[in-house]
Amino acid sequence: MTASVALKYRLPFVLIAAIAVISLIPVDYTTLMPEGVTTELNHADTSWLLMASALVLLMTPGLAFFYGGMVRYKNLVSTLLQSFIALGIISVLWIVVGFSMAFGDSLGGFIGNPTTFMLFKNVGFAPNADFGPTIPFALFAMFQLKFAIITPALITGGLAERVRFTSLMLFIILFSLFIYAPLAHWTWHPEGFLRQWGVLDFAGGTVVHISAGFAALSGAIFLGKRKNVSSQSRPVNIPYILLGTGLLWFGWFGFNAGSSLAADELAVRAFVNTNLSSATAMLAWLLADGALGRKRSAAGAAIGAVVGLVAITPAAGFVTVGQSVFIGFVAAIVSYTAVQLKSRTNIDDTLDVFPCHGLGGITGMLLTGVFAVEGGEGVGLIHGNVEQFLFYLLALLIVSAFTFGGSYLLYKITDRIVPMRVSPEQEAAGLDITQHGEEAFDFSKE
Repeated sequence: MTASVALKYRLPFVLIAAIAVISLIPVDYTTLMPEGVTTELNHADTSWLLMASALVLLMTPGLAFFYGGMVRYKNLVSTLLQSFIALGIISVLWIVVGFSMAFGDSLGGFIGNPTTFMLFKNVGFAPNADFGPTIPFALFAMFQLKFAIITPALITGGLAERVRFTSLMLFIILFSLFIYAPLAHWTWHPEGFLRQWGVLDFAGGTVVHISAGFAALSGAIFLGKRKNVSSQSRPVNIPYILLGTGLLWFGWFGFNAGSSLAADELAVRAFVNTNLSSATAMLAWLLADGALGRKRSAAGAAIGAVVGLVAITPAAGFVTVGQSVFIGFVAAIVSYTAVQLKSRTNIDDTLDVFPCHGLGGITGMLLTGVFAVEGGEGVGLIHGNVEQFLFYLLALLIVSAFTFGGSYLLYKITDRIVPMRVSPEQEAAGLDITQHGEEAFDFSKE
């Protein structure tokens, strides 16, 4: 190993060691509050958000099993780890600077000041009037962390079976800082420009799913098609897919209902709508298979359920029960059609992240613009707000271009530092052995 190569591989360890040492520097954990504003902790809201945060965290291992069950045996471990590694990378990055860039003092409505909450400075246990006025501010930060974790984990499904693990870790860092954090700021910070335009995203349809979908599509185009993959390739483990779906569905109640930031009627509405949309989309996917003369597969049921969860995410607290059923149905048909059409293209989005998460998020976002009621006031297109709906279309255009183009640029930068695609020999042998030196199961007779 040459000196330059050795330095390249040792630098990340030196960096995490430096962060560990710097973290010992005392900082002020007093929450900043607007002058004259007082808030008081609500123990019911705090308990619910603690539970919701844990539920959302469970979604990342759920996603790992969901994705892992779909790939070939030789890539099972690598696919699982590509989701799990986001738990480590983003948790540290979020504390250091990510949370501040997403929710710090707004710089023109486009990005948070990186120094506002750097190393969790001013993130204390008192509430913050702008971000959950009845829960500890630190709890809000931890709840939002889980969204920041699962977004890059979602992207990995589009890159699976051919991406180099070390380059993926670097890309996750760059994506989180330069795509996710600005997008979260635009959408969820009170001064974010999409928030100012009145574009609603209850729990991350735009911030999480549309961004992940376009980043996965961009990555699939950048990496190119996998080698020696035939239409006969089958998922390695259907039970893993169903297990992952169950964990995702369960965790999604925290994802959506927790986004009310309180144990209130809004949380219950989001809870009910989440379940109904997912159930409807699962049935619609299976029945579409049957209508086309195909067998109704367990994998299809699982994918349909996840599409329904994705689509209701931006609308969960803003629509009625009946509208949630409609959203789930439409999203299932849109994504189902897109999956069929994708097979006729040269784009190798391995696990259909764009057709399911990208288009599912887009469907949910636009239908939020159609149906939404906020604070008892109809703000959607069906309530006569044509101009507001045009803001949704403009926001979709901006977000799509930013996440697709920005991600493609980050792939190119990453590739210049550490090549993103493994060699043909490593791809043929499988990423489990070549990237991690492990296999999913030990079939030896020892």
